[in-house]
Amino acid sequence: MTSILDDEQRLLRACVSLTQQIDRGSAVLSSPLAEAFLNVPRHPFVPVFYRREGGRFIPWRITDGDAEAWLDAVYTDDSLITEVDGVHAEQAGTGGVIGVPTSSSTAPSLMADMLDALDVNEGDEVYEAGAGSGYNAAMLCHLAGDKHVTTVDRSDTLTALARERLNGLGFDPLVLHGDGARDVPADARYDRIIATASVRRIPSSWLERCRVGGILVIPIKGTLAGGMIARLTKLPDGTAAGRILHTPAAFMPLRTATEAERQVPEITDGPCRDAGLSGRALDDWTFSFFAELHMPHGLLRTYGRNDVGLHVTTLYDPADGSAVRVEDMPEGAPLVTTAGPRDLWRLVEEAHRRWRQLNRPRREWFSIESTPARQTVTYTAPDGQVHRWTTM
Repeated sequence: MTSILDDEQRLLRACVSLTQQIDRGSAVLSSPLAEAFLNVPRHPFVPVFYRREGGRFIPWRITDGDAEAWLDAVYTDDSLITEVDGVHAEQAGTGGVIGVPTSSSTAPSLMADMLDALDVNEGDEVYEAGAGSGYNAAMLCHLAGDKHVTTVDRSDTLTALARERLNGLGFDPLVLHGDGARDVPADARYDRIIATASVRRIPSSWLERCRVGGILVIPIKGTLAGGMIARLTKLPDGTAAGRILHTPAAFMPLRTATEAERQVPEITDGPCRDAGLSGRALDDWTFSFFAELHMPHGLLRTYGRNDVGLHVTTLYDPADGSAVRVEDMPEGAPLVTTAGPRDLWRLVEEAHRRWRQLNRPRREWFSIESTPARQTVTYTAPDGQVHRWTTM
């Protein structure tokens, strides 16, 4: 029996369809980038991926029923979850798993935005932190030449699978198993550095290994929903400066050897007050990007529903033990319950007032500077007033 994957015309139509979907969106498809999406197939990198069914993640293979539906899902402009709590979809049983996604194949339109910002040319030396499925690395190989691409992932399973699939398409980049922030080859220098996982602050190793004039495209995200993608140029003084892209992004965090798991405490009682803002405000990506600039570096957030189905958000700063619970009420203002030395929700409320006073500035109007010691985000208002936030 002939497989749908043996039908070259069907696969070509799938690649064309995906490229058209990207082009109809906000991504800018240059000729080389469009050529890459037309010529690098996605399906070899995601032969099995998860789909959500209720509270479970169920692996989906081409052999699981409708092969046409499976192929259409692969070539739709969506993220595809490939790993949940370290369990790769190819290793999961038919009953699936419960947990938190830990790796995915990024939505192609977001890939396109980032690759366009990276401006890869043939012969550029490229470093990618987060090999994931290997699909983005394949794009980099097509654009720069595979001998000029290095990709790193902390998961030995993902590393091995990415290498195998890249080789299967004739690409032979350097695929390393390691910490993408710490295990950058010491003797290498790169013209382009890209991350496919988020960091709170750009690692100094990336700044050091990037050549002067080189470009870095890095997702930056704390605990709140509205992550940002920074596009910076390496400067002669060792720093990097640039702009925030217009695209919001919630990439999974880059896992490093120095991570420590922290739990958000349950707040059962404490001083209470009415809130001027519901915790649901932090689910607005246009605001939460701005709110993040005002919050402590190590802030943690959990959210969900209370016993009667109303929204509850909890914020916790491990640095000083401050915590706050913001709970919507059936009637009236949300209720704030605090613990520790600071009322963290005051910071959010003040940020929201400032955001409104500045007429809700868009993320692409902000600039960013990164040094080995600090990271600074700046917004210059139309009246010339400069607003600056430093994130350590």
